[in-house]
Amino acid sequence: MVTNRKQHSAKTPVNQGPEEIAPEPNRIGASTPFDFAGKNLTPYGGLLPVITMLEKLGFQSVVEQTLTSKRIPRAMALYRFVLGIVLGLYIGFPRLNQLRFIARNPVLTGILQVSKLPVQSTFWRFLAALHLNVALQILTVTGTMRERVWAAANVKLEVVTIDTDTTVHTLYGRQMGGRKSYNPKNKGKNSFQPGPGGAPTFLAETREYIWGELHNGDRPTGKEIGDHLRNACAALPPGVKQIFGRADSGFYCRDAVEAYEKCHVQFVISARKTSRLVEQLRQAEWKPSPKTDADAQCEFWYQPDGWSKEYRFVAVRYEKPREEVEAEESEQYQLFETRFSTA
Repeated sequence: MVTNRKQHSAKTPVNQGPEEIAPEPNRIGASTPFDFAGKNLTPYGGLLPVITMLEKLGFQSVVEQTLTSKRIPRAMALYRFVLGIVLGLYIGFPRLNQLRFIARNPVLTGILQVSKLPVQSTFWRFLAALHLNVALQILTVTGTMRERVWAAANVKLEVVTIDTDTTVHTLYGRQMGGRKSYNPKNKGKNSFQPGPGGAPTFLAETREYIWGELHNGDRPTGKEIGDHLRNACAALPPGVKQIFGRADSGFYCRDAVEAYEKCHVQFVISARKTSRLVEQLRQAEWKPSPKTDADAQCEFWYQPDGWSKEYRFVAVRYEKPREEVEAEESEQYQLFETRFSTA
């Protein structure tokens, strides 16, 4: 049989995907449709267990008895404002303008006992009405809740480690207290520093925030550093019996050492290289370091200027490739006349 049709008469399939890959993912906004069809999960993301836990821990009474405000909110009570911000952070919205996405969520509005969340400017006015002492009041609330959570969860940490690390918050405006100071990621820009010298303190075992206060971009004084460490130790639960402390070179001063010793803390501080300390490093006996990844190590006793006694100093040294040494100027290379860097 002979026909005049082509051998392959089937239609060519249409390409299912776009010809070019989209440069950016689709943005999720308030109008984005969503649905939930899980069988063993809940659509509220665990908010009800969280609010139940806060009720059993007495979170409302702690907030109402501790926090004070000059302005009486009308949209919601002070505790409801605080609870709304806390639940927003728990859900995953760290910015106030993101709360509009869940402003009418029935679970959240039911917990806060409102028909819908206030607009963003209302939250701004609420925060602007809080005075500076509220920062310490919030730390008091945090300490009280920490003790209650540890007691409820049967957490009995007797030995803890407190870490103090330097950080900065870059400012993109003319906020009060902003300074041009240590800011390695955005050099030359104004910044705030939480805690003295931008060094908040955390609990290493549980990653809890222990102590810190908003500080301008200026270098902190020794008194501010000492007060910070003493407050951090005092904020620990009463069951803690032994404390270890770790801090970077921003806390290398006599006041920090005295604060650690007053609180009976065994500490390690990263030292800053002064001319006298460099001379001690030159005279030190360097040995192999089998227990670390360093190429050499040394230790000696040294008393910095103004300190009450000698302390044990430990230094490690890493060999740098010759290409790296030649490519960049290294302070350690100039001081030691060797292809090693020290820490």
